Amino acid sequence: MTVAGFTFNAFSENTYLLIDEATRQCAIVDPGCYAPAEQQALREYVEDNNLQVVLLLNTHAHIDHVLGNQFVLNTWPGTPFLLHRLDLATLRAVPTYAGSYGFPQYQPAEPTGELVAGQPVHIGETELEVRFTPGHAPGHVVFYHAPTATVIGGDVLFQRSIGRTDLPGGDHATLLHSIETELMTLPDDTMVYPGHGPATTIGEERRGNPFLN
Repeated sequence: MTVAGFTFNAFSENTYLLIDEATRQCAIVDPGCYAPAEQQALREYVEDNNLQVVLLLNTHAHIDHVLGNQFVLNTWPGTPFLLHRLDLATLRAVPTYAGSYGFPQYQPAEPTGELVAGQPVHIGETELEVRFTPGHAPGHVVFYHAPTATVIGGDVLFQRSIGRTDLPGGDHATLLHSIETELMTLPDDTMVYPGHGPATTIGEERRGNPFLN
């Protein structure tokens, strides 16, 4: 599996393409593309690399991670859209505040299926494990690919930081528990691709993250 990343919107949100090299199938995770130029960048990358979009995945449903959901579904019709059921309310609340956040043209999208802890998610020959990591959002999940020691982590763990817990549905103790049980149990060389900022590793954060020590 290869990971391609983009940084979109005013929140500098990281959108990821997870690419199965054998089949050229890919999943789009947390599309934050809102501006036409951002949408064009994502579409052109898929087309220029001869990729087939087979899944739309959300780690969670805060506005900066879902701005491009409907764009993806419009551009690649029939793509399954998966979200944990405990974040459905988070997703459905976005239209109530999108305008005040500077995104008046936000188009809501409804999931076609749900993510369940422990379930495998397949992209071609690639199999991801869904890990349930609430605390930043009620239905937050991360995607773990053991063969490449890779985590697509959303807003749970950052380089030298952790996700904020002051938004509706957030809870600091729950987030720390999620990190300790679902991420810190992974090998030190596991690469974490977060929802904001640079990638890091489990070992780096185990040794140097002030929120975990």
